[in-house]
Amino acid sequence: MKLYAVFDTNVLVSSLLTKNQESPTVLVVNEIFNGALIPLYSQEILDEYEDVLRRPRFSFSEAAIQRLLTMFRQYGLSVSPRATGEILPDMDDLIFYEVVMEKRNEDDAYLITGNIRHFPEQEFIVTPAKMMQIIENNK
Repeated sequence: MKLYAVFDTNVLVSSLLTKNQESPTVLVVNEIFNGALIPLYSQEILDEYEDVLRRPRFSFSEAAIQRLLTMFRQYGLSVSPRATGEILPDMDDLIFYEVVMEKRNEDDAYLITGNIRHFPEQEFIVTPAKMMQIIENNK
């Protein structure tokens, strides 16, 4: 069973900031390489990733940024979402929600975030740790 997931930008930032290679954020990103997760994205999401990851306060290397962006393009699935009309506490997060909702019509898709409170309470909106449990249960 293929699992699809939209990655909130904060998950990618956390995965690059941590020194702990067993951190759920690192593990869940690695599941893309392992083939357990197919990342979902739109051009707007890729633009957000690029903008945030290049912020000077993070000091991420260009190689690390390009590796992540290439991984999403190579292993991921581009989605053109339709408007949901959903009102979120942080409307900048709407694109992540709309992409996951577009794919949920066909398949199991999740939104992985470190900011659960920014989204409606739904079983498919999960933390990185919860996503790792879902992956383990599907093996």
